[in-house]
Parts: sequence; C-alpha cells; structure tokens
Amino acid sequence: MLAEDKTKELDDYICELGKNAKLAARQIAKATTQQKNQALTEIANALENAEQQIIQANQMDLQAGQANNLEPALLDRLELTPARIATMIDGLRQIIMLSDPVGQISDMSYQPSGIKVGKMRIPLGVIGIIYESRPNVTIDAAALCLKSGNAAILRGGSEAFHSNQALAKCISKGLAQAGLPESVVQVIDTTDRNVVGGLLRLSDYVDIIIPRGGRSLIERVSSESTIPVIKHLDGNCHVYIDEDADNDKAIAVAYNAKARRYGICGAMETLLVAEPKAAEVLPSLIEKYQQKDIELRGCDKTRQQGENITAATEQDWYTEFHGPILAIRVVEDVDQAIEHIEIYGSHHTDSIITENMSHANRFMTEVDSSSVMVNASTQFADGYEYGLGAEIGISTNKLHVRGPVGLEGLTTQKFIVIGDGHIRP
Repeated sequence: MLAEDKTKELDDYICELGKNAKLAARQIAKATTQQKNQALTEIANALENAEQQIIQANQMDLQAGQANNLEPALLDRLELTPARIATMIDGLRQIIMLSDPVGQISDMSYQPSGIKVGKMRIPLGVIGIIYESRPNVTIDAAALCLKSGNAAILRGGSEAFHSNQALAKCISKGLAQAGLPESVVQVIDTTDRNVVGGLLRLSDYVDIIIPRGGRSLIERVSSESTIPVIKHLDGNCHVYIDEDADNDKAIAVAYNAKARRYGICGAMETLLVAEPKAAEVLPSLIEKYQQKDIELRGCDKTRQQGENITAATEQDWYTEFHGPILAIRVVEDVDQAIEHIEIYGSHHTDSIITENMSHANRFMTEVDSSSVMVNASTQFADGYEYGLGAEIGISTNKLHVRGPVGLEGLTTQKFIVIGDGHIRP
C-alpha cells in the first residue's frame, strides 16, 4: 500500500507539472521578444548574485560523486567553477542578442487563385528535457526554450541534484521579475528514477522529449516515450588523416580533437590514418598523446609506430570513451575510412584532414553524420562555435532537426494564407 501511495503521489506530481507547463506554454508563446529578453537578463543577474550558493550546492554534488566513484571525466562535466558560471551568464547574454525566431514569416508568394501563401515560425509547445551530469545544461535548456517561446520541464541527473535546484531558483526568480509565470521552466525536484517514466508518458501535456546523455538513457527514452523524441546520441567521433593531408595540420587537429577536453560529445574517440601517412604522423602523435597520459588502443599497424599501445578490440571501435583513451586504426584509403565510420560511428561528428578537395568532397557527401568537417577539430561541434549560442544538444535525428539544436530547432512552422475575400470556385 505504501508503494502504491508513493506511485500515485509521483504520478500526481508529474501530471501537475504537465498541466502547469501547458498553461505556461500559452503565455510564453505570445510573450514579446522584449519580455523574453528581460527574463533572460534577470536570470543572468540572479546567477551572478547567487554564485557562492551555486558553488556550495555544486560542492555537495561533487563530494557525493567522489564518494560514489564517479569517473574523472564525469566529475569534470559536473563541476561548476566561477569561470563556468561566467560562461553560463555569457551564454544567456548571447541568446539575448540572437534574433527571435517566433513569428518570423517566410516564403510568401501569390498563387494563381490570388491568395498569398507563406509560413510562420512558431514554438513547439512544451518540451521535456532529460539530461545527465552537466548542470550548465539546466541554464542552456531553460534559456533556449524561453527565447523560442516554449515551456520546459527539466529533469537533470541525480548526481547534479543540488546544483540544479540552486540554478532552478535563479530561473524562477528571473521569470518572476520579468512578469512571466515561473512554470515556464520547471526543474523536477525529486531524484526518484520513476519520474522519468512518468514524464515519458505525459503525452497530453508534453509535445517533444529531448534526452541528452549516454546511450543507455537515449535507448530507454526512445523505447519508452509516447512522445516524439529529438535524440542526442553518443558522440563516437572520428578524425581521418588522409594520404594527402598536410602533416602539421594533421598532427595539430588530431591532437586537439582528443586532448582539448575528454568529456564533451565532440571529442574524438577514434583516429583513422591512411596507410601512406602512418609513419609520417603517428610517431609524433603517439608521443604527444602519451605525454598527456592518454591510453592508446590500436590496430597491429598502429602498434608498429610506437610503444605501450594496447591491442584494440572490436568493441573499442564502437566506444565513446568520455575520457583519456583513444582508439587508432590505420586504414588503406578514404574508402576504408568512410566504411569504418559507417559501421562504427554514431552519426555525430567526423572530420577529414586533407589537401585533396576530391577526397574532401567525397567525405562530406558520403559520411552520414550531423556534422562533417574538413581540416577542423571535431571539438568545434558546439552551438557557440556554429553561431547558434547555447544549444540543447547535438541531434543525430534526421527529423525534425539535425546537428546542434539552437533556437530555430526548438520551433516549427505553420502555413499562413492571406486573401481579400477570396472564395474557391
């Protein structure tokens, strides 16, 4: 009976969140750009004023994470420093400067009947976002949903619970000071795992679910949700060094793509090297990686180019390591590189380093990923770097949006028709 009572209490809680969000969605959808920007400004101010409280809350999460033996890369994603809080504030101010997509009209044209037909960009409605580890996602998601005219229900990971609740207070304060309903952004205040299942069944109130996290989370959401899902799959990203690559560029990009930061989804997990280039670039790269204490797992030809390289397993080619581990494979040519990415990749971000534009064009055309790059680090796969400001995540969907999901990705379009008393004969 106690379990039944708890389940009913949780269901009632989730349902109440949904009802509140649905009502708030109507209010935020008609808010002016000025109102939305004021709310974002007030949230930024609240974050500045609450920096110490946020860091104290984050320390509680970090201590719990260390006690639970959380991986170093995950602890890095979890940590909030003054610099990272400043980055969140900067992200809010960038979003304020972005053009408001809501209400934009495009493709207006007269038809033979005399009517004028076009499209208007509108919010999606209520967005449920389920994410892990990184508490900065709470601010990014809230800001993007707010500016794009959507209400949001946010469920962060239990490992960041205290951090997210501290950030939620800043969001609520900012909304209230701007005269908007605090239920425009609701951060779930329980760590009960069953709340995720309840949110995924809330199809009467929620229009879109966006999961952001590891493969197990994405798979669960995709299989259980009764609501359309914008998937953010794992980032098993590749850099391919072509036989016609510039050696200096290849070494610089391949090192940055892995070593700059391990915990982000745009970090390279597998390096592919054309066989004619292996002896030219791998010894230098192996030395640089090992100086950074990156564990290397390679094919037989890779292991001939350096010492202390573990033999790669089949599973290594599939793995997003999220840490200082890199798989390296020597391939015959661009064809085998593209084939490897097709078999083992996650359709996230892949890059070719080459001076051969024919190879570059083939790679861009044939690699089926949300971002395909030429002579650039995969760590550029980021909303800020794409000019989108903050992002909800990197969608590997083909519908309704692909790549970094910014403001426009959180809207849809409806047809509008303008006449002057026109009737259809």
